[in-house]
Amino acid sequence: MKFTPLALAAILMFAATAQANESVIRKALTQQFPGAQIASVKKTPYSGLFEVYLDGQLVYVDAKAQYIFAGDVIDLKSRNNLTQARLNQLQAVDWKTLPLDNALKTVKGDGTRKLVVFSDVDCPYCRKFEAELAKVDNITIYTFLYPIEGLHPKAIQASKQIWCAPDRNKAWNDYITGGGLPKNDGQCANPVDATIALGNRLKISGTPTIIFANGQRVPGMVPAPQLERLLASNAK
Repeated sequence: MKFTPLALAAILMFAATAQANESVIRKALTQQFPGAQIASVKKTPYSGLFEVYLDGQLVYVDAKAQYIFAGDVIDLKSRNNLTQARLNQLQAVDWKTLPLDNALKTVKGDGTRKLVVFSDVDCPYCRKFEAELAKVDNITIYTFLYPIEGLHPKAIQASKQIWCAPDRNKAWNDYITGGGLPKNDGQCANPVDATIALGNRLKISGTPTIIFANGQRVPGMVPAPQLERLLASNAK
């Protein structure tokens, strides 16, 4: 494909302007939010806004970063949440970096499909998601016990007791479906603290958080029919 000199000049001018805007935006936001991590600045195709990936959040600013917009951009025609879709791209996880030995492993059917779930033992939405997972077959599920202490103060201890049970998977299933905790003190060698650190590094702020085989993540409880579609579209 060949560009005319005029078209090429326009492309170069656009690139230079975008770079200049990025520099202005980074400088302005650094002054406003000292110590914040600005991972990326990118021009969007809508309304002259720039997206900024700031401390694990996606926000939007004007070209001079005089105004900041926090919230979701929705494509009204398709009803797609463009902000969440972009955030999923930015927060994709490399499966090779996940310590799967630190997760509960459940194999159903032929186990060909893969799924990672960060789950809080005392999270009501995690309990609902487990009920949906029960409807899905031919899958291997890696469940990381990820207690969020600020929401569920007893979840750390409960997670450790579940891990220290003779049959961890049974202990998890029993507790998540309304049963009691296994009778141990949770003092065995367990990965709960390491999982908390991992979740913090991955900016996981809520449970359940689902990670598919291609690294894409989806926050929140997903009904089984939607999960089937997501498994198909996010297969590795």
